[in-house]
Amino acid sequence: MGLKAGYKQTEVGMIPEDWEVKPLGAVVSFLDGKRRPVKDSDRTKMRGTFPYYGASGIVDYVNEFLFDDELILLGEDGENILSRNCRLAFRVSGKIWVNNHAHVLKPNADVSLGFLTDFLESLNYERFNSGTAQPKLNKQTCSSISVSLPPTKGEQEAIAEALSDADALIESLEQLLVKKRHIKQGAMQELLSPKPSDEVRLLREVSSLKGRIGWQGLKQTEFTSNDNEPFLITGMNFKDGAIRWNEVYHIPEVRYDMAPEIQLRPDDVLMTKDGTIGKVLYIDAIPYPSKASLNSHLLLFRPIKNSYCAKYLYYQLGSRRFQDYIEQSKSGTTFFGLSQAAVGEYPVLLPPMTDQIRVAATL
Repeated sequence: MGLKAGYKQTEVGMIPEDWEVKPLGAVVSFLDGKRRPVKDSDRTKMRGTFPYYGASGIVDYVNEFLFDDELILLGEDGENILSRNCRLAFRVSGKIWVNNHAHVLKPNADVSLGFLTDFLESLNYERFNSGTAQPKLNKQTCSSISVSLPPTKGEQEAIAEALSDADALIESLEQLLVKKRHIKQGAMQELLSPKPSDEVRLLREVSSLKGRIGWQGLKQTEFTSNDNEPFLITGMNFKDGAIRWNEVYHIPEVRYDMAPEIQLRPDDVLMTKDGTIGKVLYIDAIPYPSKASLNSHLLLFRPIKNSYCAKYLYYQLGSRRFQDYIEQSKSGTTFFGLSQAAVGEYPVLLPPMTDQIRVAATL
């Protein structure tokens, strides 16, 4: 692939022609050696007064030092160096304590603190690990990290501001999603609570419960990525009540044909019965080739003689009432399971069909 006009290829990838690539040591001052120790006698009165930072944020009190500036903290050691689940680069301002498990960086006057923090946060530090069992990012390696920089501080700050706006938008959307989930959970609790008009039946009386009997000789070596062959659904493919079809393996047609009782159809309800028990899924549609089967850790529910609305059952199996039933009925020690017989004994609440359809549509 050729270069885009106005871009150049560098060790950090393709960047605009007027950007520079410099080692981190050339754009910051390391203040690691300028930590001012805090006396043991001062710890108690300072505790709670100033934020305390280490390799992975606020940690317990070890080798504290005091700074008073706008700085970047970069984790030096600890598992967080290799983890993308926690922040590695912190932007800090004001008086703080910093232990000796974090590098303290002060950007040069012509380098934007916000831009450099975002850049450092974006890196995969696994390739910089200089430790063995204990991951470590030493100062020498840290200094040699290549940084791509726009030519002026103004441009750097504009990029940092745009990223900050994007972060703020993402955070507001996440907060909105949390709020909506709480509203939905409250609605579920209300709509799925027992009503005088509800009929209570054992699940096995109103639904067939089907699963793969063992693996029926099916081996993992038979899994394929052939999009023309039937899907094989596993609990790992569930996320928020939907299937991530792009991550699902396929199986040969002959294997699909061997188990007709678990050939999926739209309006089916699935549930995990081993490991992470009780993850529920509603099958709305099956992508091409419109064929899918199950692995041995799932149960398939279908109504007997139109005894319930499938989408209503999906929501009820996701309710607190059913989760409490699972906790009482599961077996095992380190690996939990829920037998098909136990699932069949669940006393399911069945409002009139019109109410089931209304509840499902509302949720």
